[in-house]
Amino acid sequence: MMDMIRAQAAQAVEELLETAQIKRGGLFVVGCSSSEIVGGVIGKNGSLEAAQAVYDGIAPLLKDRGIWLAAQCCEHLNRALILEEEAAERFGYEPVCVVPWEHGGGSFATVSWRRFSRPVAVEHIRADAGIDIGLTMIGMHLKEVAVPVRVSVKRIGEAPIVCARTRAKLIGGERARYGE
Repeated sequence: MMDMIRAQAAQAVEELLETAQIKRGGLFVVGCSSSEIVGGVIGKNGSLEAAQAVYDGIAPLLKDRGIWLAAQCCEHLNRALILEEEAAERFGYEPVCVVPWEHGGGSFATVSWRRFSRPVAVEHIRADAGIDIGLTMIGMHLKEVAVPVRVSVKRIGEAPIVCARTRAKLIGGERARYGE
């Protein structure tokens, strides 16, 4: 089952990255309910094993493209995010003092904390795109104009997914012209 979860996560993110066209140095947010992935209730049936499979499917794709991964924590940490310290510094995000664990932050944030070289937690980000696995509400962490992206993968394990990219605001009214 973990191989299937890893493959589903990789395929969904690969398709999203193809559409989103995030530049090197961009930021990608992942909200992940490992409970939902294994068929449980969000926040009640966390699985470090499922979270590791998702991480293993997603992280290498982002790293190969030079895109930073931001792991959203659960509601018990107010949806704080785990980033590499270098990314937080680059974007000017102020670290906060907390360390996620399976039952306070969630399994995916915990796995990310353990796998990152110098992890920090921050309260807010503005990501270029992201995947919401299990409907964990990543919208607050995306740039202002979020655009849904439909991918062929509809679920990772048992969890429904939603993908989004962002775009620049269109301003100027009826006389404005817009480039790509």
